[in-house]
Amino acid sequence: MTAVDSFGRLDDDDYPAYTMGRAADMLGTTQGFLRAIGEARLIAPLRSEGGHRRYSRYQLRIAARARELVDQGTPIEAACRIIILEDQLEEAQRSNAEHRNAVRPRGAATPDPLARKPSARIP
Repeated sequence: MTAVDSFGRLDDDDYPAYTMGRAADMLGTTQGFLRAIGEARLIAPLRSEGGHRRYSRYQLRIAARARELVDQGTPIEAACRIIILEDQLEEAQRSNAEHRNAVRPRGAATPDPLARKPSARIP
């Protein structure tokens, strides 16, 4: 890959552009923290030809969320699990919305899931 090719990929959120040291500096954390969230399988950094960990901007956003939870007193393993569950919930909600849009007739109004249904009155 040439320097021109690499430069063009810097806009790619998944391009592993950051070394472990640079990533730790950007997040204001330690390299050990990045290793710990990798061991917890929250993120899986790519490896350079020399075996060094490389992080993408997307992975740095996830790591920043983990650091936020840890700074609030959440154990690192729990923080990683919370983030994984948040991601699964977001994906399920996106999938449900796509399914609803696929089965709803064209022009039909989208029902408001928060709208109150009339309660049954007991005479």
